[in-house]
Amino acid sequence: MVVEDPSLDDLLADDDRADRVFRALADATRRDIVRRVHREELSISAVARAYPMSFAAVQKHVAVLERAGLVTKHRQGREHLIRTDARTIRQAAHLLASLEARWRDRLDRFGVVLAADPEGSTP
Repeated sequence: MVVEDPSLDDLLADDDRADRVFRALADATRRDIVRRVHREELSISAVARAYPMSFAAVQKHVAVLERAGLVTKHRQGREHLIRTDARTIRQAAHLLASLEARWRDRLDRFGVVLAADPEGSTP
């Protein structure tokens, strides 16, 4: 069950933002980064060590996630630390749940129409 939250309408009303979120999550490496920094705040260097790619490539992935609002970054000394922005994750989940509910309702109504007798009355 999805709890209605007026702040969740932000994502629903802004198609560009929703597109950025889902495009960012379409990449397996970026999804993995979100999972890693959801468990604990990590430096970009620590995240980069987990992947067989250059530090610059990981930085680009983090930048995509940051633009989408999926992670936040802040500086602590010489390091940039990142963490998941749970609010954006909740917004994306809310959007998907809303779409699922809409389609389930349409399919239920379609089932009623299919179950109707040839005279057009419903059972």
